[in-house]
Amino acid sequence: MLAFLALTLALIGSAVANPITGRYLLWSLWRSAIADTVARTCGSHASAESVAVMEKHFRENKVEEVDKKFHIKVYFHVISEDTTAAGGNIPDSQIHDQIKVLNADYASTGVVWTLAGTDRTVNADWYNHADPGSLQQTEMKNALHKGRACDLNVYTAGSITSASGQSLLGYATFPFYYASNPKDDGVVILGSSLPGGNAVPFDLGRTLTHEAGHWVGLYHTFQNGCSAPGDSVDDTPYEASATFGCPTGRDTCPAPGLDPIRKSILYYVWARFGSDRFLEDNFMDYTDDSCMTNFTPGQAKRLSQQITTYRHL
Repeated sequence: MLAFLALTLALIGSAVANPITGRYLLWSLWRSAIADTVARTCGSHASAESVAVMEKHFRENKVEEVDKKFHIKVYFHVISEDTTAAGGNIPDSQIHDQIKVLNADYASTGVVWTLAGTDRTVNADWYNHADPGSLQQTEMKNALHKGRACDLNVYTAGSITSASGQSLLGYATFPFYYASNPKDDGVVILGSSLPGGNAVPFDLGRTLTHEAGHWVGLYHTFQNGCSAPGDSVDDTPYEASATFGCPTGRDTCPAPGLDPIRKSILYYVWARFGSDRFLEDNFMDYTDDSCMTNFTPGQAKRLSQQITTYRHL
């Protein structure tokens, strides 16, 4: 504890002497010390085998993107265990705020999201067991799914658990799979992750931003670890593993480029003297909502191609 206090005092002194460098170092110390107790979890990690199948089909059938905006309708399906807000009955205001977050986050990609409708279903079984591959999520989607391949269906739940028993913030389907199972297409997220929810530090709406990223064809930035082709996007540096919290200057692979997370003072050194790859606080990693701010141009290009190829817009 004494060592921690001494380091803190030293960094405060550094912040006074050099406000730019010191501020970054002090923020990093505070964040790593107190704020990494909760980790983002997503059920949309694709296996190497499934990625090989998807990428082969994509290469053989790719429709090159055109310079245009993609207008996507969003159908919100609010699942609750009763009619109260505490029981999952999310108010319209939070749903509208979520659409605003989506549009702000995707502004650089050419994707525009429009709320097309909201329905509400009281079903405690669906609310508490909308897990990937479960009977409950299949029943829920078969009963409620709306629209076509180009329409996003969002289902909110109170509890989502992986097959291994891990609690999840959400999961999504990839565009490739729509043709084989249209009713399954969409995103399932914790209702508490919407803006104003209580899933701190995942309460700013970035869970849907992240899962919608999978829905438009993006992988996690740590897909394939340090091995080619990574996440199949050229300007996201390879990343050995998911990043949690809000760290700075993380570099987990020998290939050029810091991990695609929050910029630190090291970013500016690297950008000046090292790799010219884009180093972003990337929406497709596992950092906290407040640290997610960007898609790269390469991700924007890929999602445009995926939307054009598989979602027919």
